[in-house]
Amino acid sequence: MPTPDVAMVFAAGLGTRMRPLTDTMPKPLVSVANRSMLDHTLDRLADAGVRRAIVNVHYLADQIEARLAGRTAPSIIISDERDRLLDQGGGIKKALPLLGPAPFLICNTDALWLEGPTSNLRRLAAHWNPHRMDILLLVASTTTSIGVDWPGDFAMDEDGRLSRRQEHAVTPFVYSGIGIVKPDLFAETQADVFRLAPFFFAAAEAGRLFGTRLEGLWLHVGTPEALAEAEDVIEHSNR
Repeated sequence: MPTPDVAMVFAAGLGTRMRPLTDTMPKPLVSVANRSMLDHTLDRLADAGVRRAIVNVHYLADQIEARLAGRTAPSIIISDERDRLLDQGGGIKKALPLLGPAPFLICNTDALWLEGPTSNLRRLAAHWNPHRMDILLLVASTTTSIGVDWPGDFAMDEDGRLSRRQEHAVTPFVYSGIGIVKPDLFAETQADVFRLAPFFFAAAEAGRLFGTRLEGLWLHVGTPEALAEAEDVIEHSNR
């Protein structure tokens, strides 16, 4: 299927692990290879054919709005969380009227990658099957990705179905921060502030969480150390 028209871009977090850079700048505006992480993410979305991005804001929101003011592709709609940080699940629930009834992309802004032979977002969309799936995640190699300092998130069977990492285990795949989800998963949730991960785990228990393996190299830019490593990798890839 074609890439979803709409994406939810998470830009509201406090970015505490990226301090001191985030003492005066929101994490999505931290520069990697001379471009903000938020712009890297939005560029990928535009290249894949996404037409509208819902960007939630909270911490230093004015800076993010100012940066986005000149963007035309994709078109930007701000979901304002200045009054209360809602976490990713709550951010989706608040933005549901803006996201619409169709499955949509979810995107973290600290997840960058060096592209493989084809667009990973387009590959993800091509694998989406709403009859079998509630959520489809782009997953990357635990051992070869940059900036991964945890023992993985998921195992994947031969059909692409994901299962949650068990305590004290090591699994081959990490969640890349990119996925496709159905909006009706969130419509009945009564809370305003809630995490996204439990929805992944519930879908896994139901056998309806699937993964597509990222081609290329995933860069998780979560700390100043990972930022330096990512910039070094990108510099070498451009030579």
